[in-house]
Amino acid sequence: MPDGQTIQRMFAEVAPGYDRANRALSLGIDTRWRRRTVRTVAVQPNERGLDVCSGTGDLAFALQREGAQVVGADFCPPMLVRAVRKAGSAPGPRFLAGDTLALPFRDATFDFVTVAFGIRNVSDPVAGLREMARVTRPGGRVVVLEFSKPRVPLLGAAYRFYFGRVLPRLGAWISGARNDAYRYLHDSVMQFPEREAFLALMVEAGLRSPTLQLLTGGIAAIYRGEVRT
Repeated sequence: MPDGQTIQRMFAEVAPGYDRANRALSLGIDTRWRRRTVRTVAVQPNERGLDVCSGTGDLAFALQREGAQVVGADFCPPMLVRAVRKAGSAPGPRFLAGDTLALPFRDATFDFVTVAFGIRNVSDPVAGLREMARVTRPGGRVVVLEFSKPRVPLLGAAYRFYFGRVLPRLGAWISGARNDAYRYLHDSVMQFPEREAFLALMVEAGLRSPTLQLLTGGIAAIYRGEVRT
């Protein structure tokens, strides 16, 4: 797998076409997945939230629309430039550059922390989850939206064909990327621990009572854990 600097450069290069490619490649389903994630967070008015690996801010904006005060952090500044542009002149989340493995916040700063399709890009997922838990108040929530692999045979075969053969080429064409970002997407999803294995990582990171929701036949999953009191 690429190192952190290589991944950072990949995302910087795909930033201009990132949103366009996401909508097209997922047929818009990723928007529905984020709405489901927001419901899982169960935002209360004026809660403080942090969205790590925030990219162009889609989940951060969705959380803010539910009444949260949201900070979006990402280690790739060109992605955050796009997020700020999307906000325009309207009050939006606050975006800043930050590494999920060393978040620039004090302990127990937030009521919840989220990450959408980013935890597999963190070189040490357990350390990343621990850091997310550190900046969340006791009793607060850590919620993760990530790809998974469907286990129904027919759907699984179609998924592997699309993800392995179609998506890397189509993603590069739509986004205008001249690198292997969408091949990396396939490889990282195939290698990343999912379902019960990821729940075990959450427990290892110190999160309590982790739960799992499968989405769209198991193509994606939402994980939720609570910070110990």
